[in-house]
Amino acid sequence: MHAPRRATYRLCMTPTAASSVLKVARSDISLTDQPINPDWILEGTPRARISEWGESPDGTTSHWTWDCTAGRFRWYYDVDETIVVVAGAVTIRVDDEPPVRLEVGDAAYFPAGHWVTWHVEEYVRKQAVVRVPVPRTMRLAVNGIGRRKHRLR
Repeated sequence: MHAPRRATYRLCMTPTAASSVLKVARSDISLTDQPINPDWILEGTPRARISEWGESPDGTTSHWTWDCTAGRFRWYYDVDETIVVVAGAVTIRVDDEPPVRLEVGDAAYFPAGHWVTWHVEEYVRKQAVVRVPVPRTMRLAVNGIGRRKHRLR
């Protein structure tokens, strides 16, 4: 396959129940259309919708509600993503590995840099935590600074 077009989520926050610290996504949150790249659709006419409801102060981690109707499509992960299925079900397949069915309550982690085939038979809704990967050298530096600060307390 040719180089993927970025699948980056739109940067639009939807009002949620929140305080200065706590952010909560309600089940009736309003979602906006997020068309799947047409080159990635393998079967059907899946309709995806999304809403961002939280973001870390440093901007590296965000929280999303996403849903999708029936269809089969490839998805390229240019960020790390952890999901929990909250409604419906989906069968996912990574490369030549056996397919895995995710149902309500199931969780999965998708590291950046991978293609995954999604097969939504009817409908799926997920909560997702999306994280921009931090280069190893930066992680080591940040961890080292954190340990020094902890020792000074």
